[in-house]
Amino acid sequence: MNKSTSYKLKQLFIITVIWLIIGFLIPFYDRLALFTTNAVPPVPKYTMLEAIIINMGAALIGALLGGSFLVFYVNVRFRDKSYGYTILAVALCFILVIVIVNIILRLFNIPSDWDRILKNCMVWGVIVTITQLFVQINNKFGQGVFWNIIRGKYNTPKEEQRIFMFLDLNSSTTIAEQLGNKRYHAFLKDIFTDITDPILDNNGEIYQYVGDEVIVAWKYDEGIRNSKCVQCFFDIKLHLQQLQSKYMQQYGLMPSFKAGIHCGKVVAGEVGIIKRDITYSGDVLNTTSRIQGMCKQFNEEVIVSGVLAASLRLAGHFATLPLGSIKLKGKQNEMQLIALKSVAGE
Repeated sequence: MNKSTSYKLKQLFIITVIWLIIGFLIPFYDRLALFTTNAVPPVPKYTMLEAIIINMGAALIGALLGGSFLVFYVNVRFRDKSYGYTILAVALCFILVIVIVNIILRLFNIPSDWDRILKNCMVWGVIVTITQLFVQINNKFGQGVFWNIIRGKYNTPKEEQRIFMFLDLNSSTTIAEQLGNKRYHAFLKDIFTDITDPILDNNGEIYQYVGDEVIVAWKYDEGIRNSKCVQCFFDIKLHLQQLQSKYMQQYGLMPSFKAGIHCGKVVAGEVGIIKRDITYSGDVLNTTSRIQGMCKQFNEEVIVSGVLAASLRLAGHFATLPLGSIKLKGKQNEMQLIALKSVAGE
């Protein structure tokens, strides 16, 4: 199972748990409303336990059907559509799920009436809308970032050991002139979509998109494990090669990248008021950018710092080419740089 699927299953699991909790609480609200208003009494022999079981059962069915539709279909197939279009699709799905749930309740001779159905439509309509909103926000901020903002993990800046890869599109200026602005934007959009799975499969986090450049980050231990921070680059390269027919047919060219990879301590903290975000700051980011810039000078596709290479298991997996001690632009001290190639020749 790849990381993208695992992430979607995690989202579905969270939705299911939250909806089950809501299904558990609804009967208590109904009972409270019954004794504080002139509400119509419940159906005879309709006990509190039965109400909890029915509501939680309906929530489970709704989560498995509707939640799966949101996570695996709407937010994948409709990601290029407007939010209004997505909301309409969700609304139609929601109506269908309500109908299916009530049909199931009828099959088991569970009492239900139009007032109850209307109330459930209103309540679960709000719940589904809020769920979709939070899923969209989470996708907007990136995997785990929105949750970190909610719980205030980075309200106080924290020092962390991180690995960064600056991934830059080759010949971007030439490609932009060849394709024109609109087609070039579509080209970048396709690339960034297609490289997401290889990044996630190697435990990378997409930190930023900067023009035609992608900045990928790893927690230090996850990045050096099985040299995933380096393997990520070659997996991206292989995946794009597998999509060669798609790019040649649509754009008449194949995308390729060069990358610089480095590690070090950064300060992670929350910034912004109107638009809040979690950012990393520190010399390691500038250094990684400078390393990536050396790829063109040495005509290499991926270069790592000697500091990082010393912590990786490269033998048998990657061919290394020491480039010597290089004084990077704007730096006082020289740094060992090493170019890498896949042993498999990918």
